[in-house]
Amino acid sequence: MMAREPHPVLTPEAPVAMPERQAAGGRYTRPRRHRRWLPPLLVALLLAQMAAVMVTTAVQQTPTIDEPVYVATATDSLREHRLRYNPEHPPLGKLLIAAGVAVADPHYDPAYTGTQGEVGRHLLYESGNDPWRLMLWARLPVIALTLLCGLVVFAFARDLAGTAGGLVALALYTFSPDVIAHGSLATLDMPATGFVLTSAWLVWRARRRPVPYLPAAGAALGAAVATRMSALPAVPVLMALAALSVLAARRSGPGPSWSVPWGSVPWGSGRAGRLLGGRGRRVLAALGGAAVVAVVAVAVVWAAYLAVDPRLRFAPAEAVPGPAGLRGRLTELLPLPPAYGAGMRVQFGLEHYRWQGYLFGRLYTGSRWYYLPAALLVKLPLGLSVLGAAGAAAVLARRRRRSAAPYLLLLPAVLLAAAMAGSRDFGTRYALFVPVFLAVAAACAGPLRRRWCGLPAAALVLFVAVSSLRTFPYYLPYANEAFGGPARTHRLLHDSNVDWGQDLGRLADLLRERHPGERVWLVYKGSGVPSYYGIRAADPRTVPPDRVHGLLVVSDSAVAKARGRLAELIASSRPAGDVGRSISLYRR
Repeated sequence: MMAREPHPVLTPEAPVAMPERQAAGGRYTRPRRHRRWLPPLLVALLLAQMAAVMVTTAVQQTPTIDEPVYVATATDSLREHRLRYNPEHPPLGKLLIAAGVAVADPHYDPAYTGTQGEVGRHLLYESGNDPWRLMLWARLPVIALTLLCGLVVFAFARDLAGTAGGLVALALYTFSPDVIAHGSLATLDMPATGFVLTSAWLVWRARRRPVPYLPAAGAALGAAVATRMSALPAVPVLMALAALSVLAARRSGPGPSWSVPWGSVPWGSGRAGRLLGGRGRRVLAALGGAAVVAVVAVAVVWAAYLAVDPRLRFAPAEAVPGPAGLRGRLTELLPLPPAYGAGMRVQFGLEHYRWQGYLFGRLYTGSRWYYLPAALLVKLPLGLSVLGAAGAAAVLARRRRRSAAPYLLLLPAVLLAAAMAGSRDFGTRYALFVPVFLAVAAACAGPLRRRWCGLPAAALVLFVAVSSLRTFPYYLPYANEAFGGPARTHRLLHDSNVDWGQDLGRLADLLRERHPGERVWLVYKGSGVPSYYGIRAADPRTVPPDRVHGLLVVSDSAVAKARGRLAELIASSRPAGDVGRSISLYRR
C-alpha cells in the first residue's frame, strides 16, 4: 500500500499556493483573476529595485581590496589561459567575472611581473584602462548571479511555505544590506553563497524526484567548491542530505510527479538488490544518491580548471607551500586538480597567520570564536533576525515542517561553525550564507495568510526595507538600529564590515568640491591609487606631529587599529565629518 503523501506545503513541487478557496456550503470557487499575475509582478518589482540599488552602488564605488586581484586573474585567465595568479581561490568565480571583463576588453600586459595585488593595480591604473568602466563590467555578472539567487530564494521558500512565504523571503533577501553590498562587487562571496543555496534547494526537491535533481544539486555544489574553498564543509552535509532525500523518495513511492518510475532507477535494483533485501536496497540507494552528488561536484571542479587551461599548467607567480604535514599530504590525495590542492595549502598558510581583529571597540591579535555571531548581530537587519529566528523555531517545533530542518538549518550551521574556526576576523562576508538562509527560514514563521501572523510579518519586512533604504548607497558599513545604525559601525567593527577601500572616489569628489587647495594628510586602507583620482596628499606618519596641519583623512579601519603616532594625531584633532561612513575627516 502506498504511503500517504506528506502535507502539501512541505512537498517539493506540490501546489503551494492553493488555487482555490473554500466558499460557503463547502464549494470551491476560482480565485480572482488579479491573484494570478500579482505574485510574478511583486517578484519582478523586488528584483528590479535590488538591481537598481546594486548597479548604482557598483557605479559609485572604487575598487575594494580584493577586487583588483580577482579582475586581474580573470583577465589573465581570459587572455593567456593559464593558472598563474590567486591559486588560493578556484577559478569558477573569476571566470564569471571574466565574462564582464571580456566586454570591457581592457589593455593587458601579460609580461608584467609582480604579486597578484601589484598586477591588479597595474591593470587598473597603469595600463591605460578606465578603472570605473572596467570595474563596472567586472561587477555586472556578479550582480546578475545575485538576482538569479533571489529567484532560488523565492522558489525554495515557496516550496516550504507557499507563495506568500516566498514573497516574504524574497523581500528580506532583496533588502538585505550585506547581500546588496557584496552582490554588487566583483568578489567571490556572493557567487559561492548562491551556489550553496541552489544545491540545498535542489537536494530538497530530490525528495520527490531524485533522478533529475540530484545531478543538478551536485553541479551546484561543484560550482560552489570551484568558487571558494570555504564551501568544502558543505560537501559531506549535502551528500548526507542527498542520501536522506533518496530514502524519503523511496518511502513516498512512485507517483504522478515522478519523471521516471522508481523501478527503472538502477540504484538497488536487479539481482544485487534482491540479495541485499529491502533494508540493503534502501542503504544502497541512499549511498548511490550521495555518490551522484559527489561525482558530479568533482567533475564540475575539474571542468572549471580545464576551462582556464585544457593542459592544466600551473605556474604560480608567488611561492606556494609544499605538501608538508598531514593536511598538506592529504591535499595530494583528493580527486581534484593539482592547482586546487596547492590553493588549499595556501589557505592553510593563511590560517596559521595571527591576524589583527577588531570587535566592539577592542583591537586584538588572533581570532575570537564568537566574532562572527557577534558581528552578525550588528550587521543583520532586526526584522530579518526576528523573522528568521521565528521561522527556524517553527521548522523545529512543528511536526509537519520538521522534515525541512536538515535542508534549511543544518547546512548553514555547519558552514558557520567552520567559518568561526577560521583565523581571519575580517567581516560577515565569511558568513554571507546566514542572511540568505535566514530569509528562506523566515517564510516558515507562521501561517502568513492569517491576519494575526501576516500583519506582524509584513511590518517586520517593511522595517527591513526602510532600514535598508536609509543606508543607501552605503551598504558595506551597515549596522542595524539596535547598534546605532551605519554611523556607528566603525566603532564596533572594521575591515569589510565598514571600510574596504570603496570610497576613494567619493573622497576625491569631496576634496575637490569642499576643500580645494587645502593641505591634505591621508592614511588610506585599500587597493585604489589616490593620485589617479586627483588626491594630492602626504602620509602624516612620516613627519613630526607638529608639522601636520590642515585636513587629516583616515580610513576607519586604520582608525580602529591606530596606535602610536597615528593615535596621537587623531586624539589631538577635531572631527570634521566622514565620507561614505568609511573614511573619517579631522581638522588640525
